[in-house]
Amino acid sequence: MKIKINNMMIECRQGDITSQPDIEVIVNSANAHLAPGGGVAGAIHRKAGLQLYEECKKYAPISTGQAVITRGYNLPNKYVIHTLGPVYTREKNPAKKLALCYKNCLRLAEKNSLESIAFPAISAGIFGYPIEEAARVAIKAVLEEVPKLKELKLICFVLYDDKSYKIFQEVLKEVIQNKS
Repeated sequence: MKIKINNMMIECRQGDITSQPDIEVIVNSANAHLAPGGGVAGAIHRKAGLQLYEECKKYAPISTGQAVITRGYNLPNKYVIHTLGPVYTREKNPAKKLALCYKNCLRLAEKNSLESIAFPAISAGIFGYPIEEAARVAIKAVLEEVPKLKELKLICFVLYDDKSYKIFQEVLKEVIQNKS
């Protein structure tokens, strides 16, 4: 599913975020120490290779909502932006922190003159964020940033499983229709 807003394409894809060769930078739903782990972080670190963690060490630890950029190493992407999403049950205002993750990633991509970025469903795995609520926060945060972006041309949500993919598609359609 693709939607064009101004010169920006926003897309939902089902698949593996580490297998997106047409994307310049992918986003890692990282832990505070930017270390290999489970889920998205584990998959990205496994495919990128050991050099990724070596580079990550100099930026760690990061705080919730913060974003840092590294090279992509053995990934098909030039770069990885690492962000720490909120643990749903531990944050006073998880939606604000989650929105900050998306906004800071977009700002960092823009600052580095990148044209395409792919996001996973940040915090929707082990961090316990309900997927529909996570999709709503993510899409609204991205749409708020779109008018400020000059370099980025493609923002992609890459969802691993069918359920998450369908939810992101439905929420994107709904939010776009409500804006019109």
